[in-house]
Parts: sequence; structure tokens; C-alpha cells
Amino acid sequence: MCIRDRWVTKPEITEADGSKRAVYPIEARLRKITYSAPCYIEVSSHINDVQRESFVTQVGNIPIMLKSNNCHLHKLSKEELIEKGEDPDDPGGYFIINGTEKVLIDIEDLAANRMIVERESVGVSNYVGKLFSEHGSFKIPHTIERMKDGIFYLSFTRVKRIPIIMVIKALGLLKDEEIMRFISQEKQYDEVLINLYEFVDIKNSEDAIDRIAKKIGITQSKDIRIERMSEILDRYLLPHLGTTRDDRIFKAYNLCKMIKKYIMVANGEIPVDDKDHYMNKRLKLSGDLLADLFRVNLKVLIGDLLYNFQRIVKRGKFPSIKVIIRDKLLTSRIY
Repeated sequence: MCIRDRWVTKPEITEADGSKRAVYPIEARLRKITYSAPCYIEVSSHINDVQRESFVTQVGNIPIMLKSNNCHLHKLSKEELIEKGEDPDDPGGYFIINGTEKVLIDIEDLAANRMIVERESVGVSNYVGKLFSEHGSFKIPHTIERMKDGIFYLSFTRVKRIPIIMVIKALGLLKDEEIMRFISQEKQYDEVLINLYEFVDIKNSEDAIDRIAKKIGITQSKDIRIERMSEILDRYLLPHLGTTRDDRIFKAYNLCKMIKKYIMVANGEIPVDDKDHYMNKRLKLSGDLLADLFRVNLKVLIGDLLYNFQRIVKRGKFPSIKVIIRDKLLTSRIY
């Protein structure tokens, strides 16, 4: 299945007889209905790489913010607003759900894709580097620690405390000299030399990937181990930098930068980060919150669609995808 395009129209209502027409906020308030617009996607299904069907279908209704670009009140004059039953001084910026005016509260959140190094009072490491890598619906926490043996360890998703030099070599940055240069061109850090010496026997990426796979408990044959571990590195390691094989080298460069910052904080060259400082914070506004909500629930809808499709196919039938899309699922979850 392939989703080619998606778009949202202007708010409308479907009456009991099936007819559709535009709806304005005043009517939504009086009739206790939701001021929302239909969301459409263009879908094509492929069986054995052969396109079987392609169509446009409605996947649900999305609440529309008053006075936004998709609202019927957008750019209306004072006289036109009064004619539509609205207060001309109403600034908008809220939604109407089941006739009730509701507003999305802005959320203060830690900045994504930004490494913060903090001092830890408990635990095995004196300092911990943390980064939330955000890409689409993924928000994956990454942690860098230095244990008492002097080795730097990286944790993310299923990968718990794997030597970071091993990960860098698995990503394609193999030469110790290059790793040292990308960490710092000004001076050589003894902390890095200890780590490089520990894994000097790793000569190629496949060997590094295989060793990581064994450490996290992937027990199949070598080919399957490497394939599964490669997928984890591509999809879940720093996904904001990309999720393809070509992006691996950029991930390696960024891990080198992260090691440098960690060492500089641990050595007192730069101060520890204050996660309460507004430089390290971001405000999530209505657009971000609604996008997150839609993204999460669209994934639920696609999962439901695939489940229903596979269940029917197992019975030997090949239905049209149009029949099994439950548009009410997305709408009710968003409401």
C-alpha cells in the first residue's frame, strides 16, 4: 500500500440525507457539532509490485481552528463576520468540538535534536549526555555515559550501553586517525585514545555490526544478525539525521561531536548544560500538537487497515482497500 498525497478541505457537514454543505462556526455552536473539515488521502495498492488500484478516499475529519487558513472566516471583513453571526473582535485561535469552544494549551518541552550534558549525583557515570532525536512520529532518547573503565557507552531504543567507538565503526568511520580528527583537531584527548585502543581489532563495518548484534542479544545466523542490526542503526539511531544507509557517515560524525562535548564538560572546559534554560526549551503550539495527534492516529489507522486487509486476504479474498478504511476511527480518536 502506498499513500501518495493528503490534503484537508474547508469545514463541511453531512446531513441525514447524505448531502454535504459548508458549515460555519455559529451553526456548529448552536447544533452542538464539531467544526471540522474532511481529510483526504490518495492511496494505491500494489500486489507483487504491480499496481492493482488507485483512488482518493476520506480518512476522517480534522477540527479546524477558527480564523486559520482553512476556516470559512479567514480574511472576512467586519461586516461579513457580523453577517455570519460572529463577533468581529473575536481573535479566533480555538476549536469547536461538539458545540463547545476548546483551546489547545501550549506545552513547554525539552528541545529535540540537541545534546545536553548534566552532572549525575547517583549512578555509575559522573556525567550523562542526553539527546532526544525527533523524526516524524519517532522521539528516541539517546544517552552517552563514561564508565569507571574509561569507555564511552551509548544507549538508545533496544541498544543498551554499547561502546560508542564500536557504533562509530559500524557506521563506516573505521580509521582511528579519522575518528580522533573528527572528535577534535586542536588536541588529542587521552580519554579517546583509551577507547580507540580497546577496539583496535575492528577492521570493517560488518564485524562491528555483528559484535553489537551479539551484545544486544540477536541470536540468529550472522547474515540475519547483520541485517537486523543494520535496520536498527538506520531507523532508530539519530533518525533526525536520516533513516537510510547513506546517512550513516553523518551519524558517525555527529557521535564524534557528542563525545567531544561530553569530554569538554567532564574536564571543566565548558559548563554543564542547564535543561531549565530557555535555550534548551521549545514551545509546542497548536500546530505542532495537532500534527502530533494526527500523525500518531494516522499510524493507528494504517495499522488497523493492514490488519483487516491481511485477515481478509487469508480467507482467499482480495477486497478493495476502500472498503476496509474506517474513517470514524481517526475522527473519534482525534476528538
